[in-house]
Amino acid sequence: MNHLTTPDAVVTALSLRPERSPDAMGQRRPEFEPPSLRHCMGASFRRLSPTHSFRKSPCPSLRLVAGLGVEGDAHRGATVKHRSRVARDPTQPNLRQVHLMHAELHDELRAAGFNVSASQLGENITTRGLALLGLPTGTRLRLGADAVVEVTGLRNPCVQLDHFQTGLMNAVLGRDERGELVRKAGVMGVVLASGEVNIGDTVVVELPLPPHRPLAPV
Repeated sequence: MNHLTTPDAVVTALSLRPERSPDAMGQRRPEFEPPSLRHCMGASFRRLSPTHSFRKSPCPSLRLVAGLGVEGDAHRGATVKHRSRVARDPTQPNLRQVHLMHAELHDELRAAGFNVSASQLGENITTRGLALLGLPTGTRLRLGADAVVEVTGLRNPCVQLDHFQTGLMNAVLGRDERGELVRKAGVMGVVLASGEVNIGDTVVVELPLPPHRPLAPV
């Protein structure tokens, strides 16, 4: 792996969608409450959804678990958790354990007239100062003291974005100079090493050995 110097790359926001399961009364409740989830369920963060809606609840910290993803998140697991993928083949490996998004996208969308902020587009980790979309497949991101996420591919935007705000899906798509489709809604990854991630943590980038493969949707 080759280190890429990114002195200004930092974590600016964190969020998760709590795991929920039916209780005896048929209501939905968190499956468990790890410390990171208890932080998210404080008075100012009590925005829990019983469904797989894409918006998540802001948190001051997250714990990443190797091979699984974000502790307490609905998409945590070694195999696929997104409903469309579960319907096709529930044994597929989960390449979407962690969703990272660049805060610069929020800036761009707000400038275009959308009312968006961190956690509202489904991301777990928001960064600033790092060109996430330009990273090659297999890049490793060291977050905080111990956590390591390997980038697996691009998030493929879906129509749920338009259900949130009309026109948002097209706004996170673009075309490059060759006319190729550009997906701007962040990147997905898997957790290689466990650890806690906090707002303000630096992000250290380790590039894979060449030849590099550009990111593709996962």
